[in-house]
Amino acid sequence: MKKLIAAGAAGAAAALAGVVTARTLAFKPKREARPAPDAAGVDGKKVAEDLAAMIRCRTVSNLDHSLEDEAEFEKFRALLRERFPLLHERCAPERVGRNGLLFTWKGRTSEAPSVLMAHYDVVPADEANWSRPPFEGLIEDGVLWGRGTLDTKCTLCCALEAAEQLLAEGFTPAHDLYFAFSGEEEIAGDSAADIVDELQRRGVVPAFVLDEGGAVVTGVFPGVDAPCALIGTSEKGQMQLFLDMKSEGGHASAPPRSTIAGRLARAVTRIEKRPAPFTLTPPAAEMFDTLGRRSIWPVRMVFANLWLFRPALDLATRLMGGELNALVRTTCAVTQMQGSPANNVLPPDASVGVNLRIMCGDSADKAEARIRRAVGDEAVSFRRGPWAEPSPYSETEGSEGWARLKSAVERTWPDAIVSPYLMLAGSDSRHYGRISRNVYRFGPLELSKEERGTIHGNNERVPLAKVVKCAEFYLRLIRSC
Repeated sequence: MKKLIAAGAAGAAAALAGVVTARTLAFKPKREARPAPDAAGVDGKKVAEDLAAMIRCRTVSNLDHSLEDEAEFEKFRALLRERFPLLHERCAPERVGRNGLLFTWKGRTSEAPSVLMAHYDVVPADEANWSRPPFEGLIEDGVLWGRGTLDTKCTLCCALEAAEQLLAEGFTPAHDLYFAFSGEEEIAGDSAADIVDELQRRGVVPAFVLDEGGAVVTGVFPGVDAPCALIGTSEKGQMQLFLDMKSEGGHASAPPRSTIAGRLARAVTRIEKRPAPFTLTPPAAEMFDTLGRRSIWPVRMVFANLWLFRPALDLATRLMGGELNALVRTTCAVTQMQGSPANNVLPPDASVGVNLRIMCGDSADKAEARIRRAVGDEAVSFRRGPWAEPSPYSETEGSEGWARLKSAVERTWPDAIVSPYLMLAGSDSRHYGRISRNVYRFGPLELSKEERGTIHGNNERVPLAKVVKCAEFYLRLIRSC
């Protein structure tokens, strides 16, 4: 009997191995026709000069508007009028809300319009820790330094360079085209929402919306060495949650058995030991399918057989953390801890700040409920800060907007693998879900890991050769609109 059982088990294992191997062998890149690269003809010198001038505008946004320099924001808007005269003459520029800018380029039809987004506000720069001045627009060895070179004055500049050039050529888009620029993205302000309100009031239903998001990157997926153009088809929601406790305080020389700081520390431990469940959303599933087919054998085997390896992938992502883990679950990061202002004083108040990035299909209410259950301490009170629900999914299969975007990417970066992905950070594009089903998130720049690390950090900069390719991308994209 034992021999029969062993033989049966061996046969089942062999059959399973055969199925896994067959599925992995069939898990190959799909055959797709790629467009031939074409000459775009961008004036690189003008693009560099215009972007450098934009960097010299200190458009630093602040939640406390009294700390902003409105003159710098007006300087930026005046610069646009000076550098892009045809755009301002022919595309009906409007100021919307506090700092929103909206340009309307009339096409041959008003049906199925497109919206190209960016923001011109920037985060502060700790100038003492920069190796080059952050607001001088310095060009050195073919590299432009400055706050906003990547986030997102570069894309704003390049979109307008393309528009100005095409207007000079007498080009008219097939459909109406809107340029929508926010001056409050970094503080989650109302400019983008105000623009969406205005478009909705006019009955505008965009067939295609493009905002910042992914980029052309390498080394972001295990076993894939080729450059990957990652285009966000949805973005996670976010919420700031605070855990608070109160006590009578007192002198640290005679502490109680359990302090409120200690109990909050225990709460943090419980939260970190209970991660949110593994969730495979359509954007992540499409990414795993697209890039998994191009990976090395062991990785291909996993993604070709997720029906079998899903528990292992769940465990591996939880143990590794990082971006891959964030793609498959709601994440929770403890970012703030506050207690006593003095070392020898028991805190009368203590607080822990938790930042949640909410998975599509999850919600702020469900995420908070999980945190409450994990903490399991009735003495801890919960206070919710700013929050936003996850964005809806945007179509890829059968979407004309996706096809136009993919074609422009492939003509600009012929070696890049174009893949959907789930955007982990937040953007102004979240507002457009109420007027469009096709909202995409892609910053048309080829960025190294080091360059990506300068966004919101020190020494933000961009090679001018990459800026030129960004402008070429917008030329190709707008010609297809």
